[in-house]
Amino acid sequence: MHRYLPVAILVALGALATVGLLTKEHWLALFAPKQEQTSGEDSPGMALPNEQVLLTPQARKNLKLTSVSLQPREYWRTIQIPGVVVDRPGISDRGVVAPVTAVVTSIDHFAGETVTSGDRLFTLRLVGESFQASQTELFKASKEHEIVQEEIDRLTPLAESGSLPRRDLILLRNQQRRLDVSIQAHRQDLQIRGLSPQQIESIAGGTLVSDVIIHVPDGWRQDESGQSDLASVFELQQVHVEIGQHVQAGERLATLSQHQSLFIEGSAFRQELPLLQRAAEEGWTIDIKLLENSEFEWSEPMPPVTIHHISNTLNDDNRTISVFLPLENQVRTYERDGHRLYLWRFRPGQRVQLEVRVEQLENVFVVPASAVVHEVPEAYVFRQNGDLFDRKPVHVLHETPSEVVIANDGSVPPGIYVAQSGAAQLNRVLKSQAGSAPSGVHVHADGSVHTNH
Repeated sequence: MHRYLPVAILVALGALATVGLLTKEHWLALFAPKQEQTSGEDSPGMALPNEQVLLTPQARKNLKLTSVSLQPREYWRTIQIPGVVVDRPGISDRGVVAPVTAVVTSIDHFAGETVTSGDRLFTLRLVGESFQASQTELFKASKEHEIVQEEIDRLTPLAESGSLPRRDLILLRNQQRRLDVSIQAHRQDLQIRGLSPQQIESIAGGTLVSDVIIHVPDGWRQDESGQSDLASVFELQQVHVEIGQHVQAGERLATLSQHQSLFIEGSAFRQELPLLQRAAEEGWTIDIKLLENSEFEWSEPMPPVTIHHISNTLNDDNRTISVFLPLENQVRTYERDGHRLYLWRFRPGQRVQLEVRVEQLENVFVVPASAVVHEVPEAYVFRQNGDLFDRKPVHVLHETPSEVVIANDGSVPPGIYVAQSGAAQLNRVLKSQAGSAPSGVHVHADGSVHTNH
């Protein structure tokens, strides 16, 4: 019997080892240290459930938090192009030239003044022989025409009675037609030289003109009612002559500026050309932002503009291309010394920024840039629910320095109230609340931790 005792002991130890191995999870738990149970209520500074930030009304005021309901809308993605206001060739500036060789005897307006069509600008004393000859020839032709007409009136009854050959009457009428052509040519010549119809009639009657008055020319266009609009108002930009100066026919006397119709010249990179071409073809409106503060507050909104044409050549830097947009100016008036003067809102040389539409996004949310916080690759907004702010992940489709476009993909439903600012501060508070702050401390709205007193 003692001979089998060692064998029995070995069998018993093997059985105990097998049972211990199979039940180790139960008996090892008896020796593990007990963990202290904590909760958000028992441990100040611990994380709140569902990524929520708890703020007092005072903390919300400190952060200047406001919440707005999310509503889906359409949004245009844009690109920004620098631009400058420029004169419109052939429209903005206009030269006034001397129609004849003459001497300047008076100047009625000077640089900086506002003039309208028909105003008197200069008086010129004639010194050219051709002008005097044209006047003389008009007078002579007019008188000969009167003489021929009198002869025709006298001979017509004789020709009708047969006592005078009709051939003589026909010759007189042919001479009269030649005089009509000569008179018309001389009248046209004098009109081109700047004489009024009344002056031309006076010359035909024998009173020759020695002075020519230069008036402000007519405006370029009229409005729908047929009345002249501001296109007939000019600024006398520069006077090129002085009293007593001898000027030749065709020499410039003054330069007039008309700032009602201008151009914006934008400068775009070559890779942006396809986007601009599409905007031009579709006729999409482009928003203007002035980069320089205006001297006055203008109640009128910025006028909408569209692309007029795109340059077919590259600029001197060989990297950019010019795009031109027509700009209708806005004006104010004031009275000074009995004259009405004009103040234009846009002036050549002003710098602007163009927001060119390139893509339309539909059914999206648009919030201020400060309403979104980024933690690559995530982006979050904070939904307000009373004193709680829930952090919600969102999909950012597009963003600018001032606003962010969010996809309406169900991550945040329409109609909820989202904080419009302070997303970065709320995120710091959330991280602080998620930390293991010990008992006896509290977390401020800016994320700082302080000991309770």
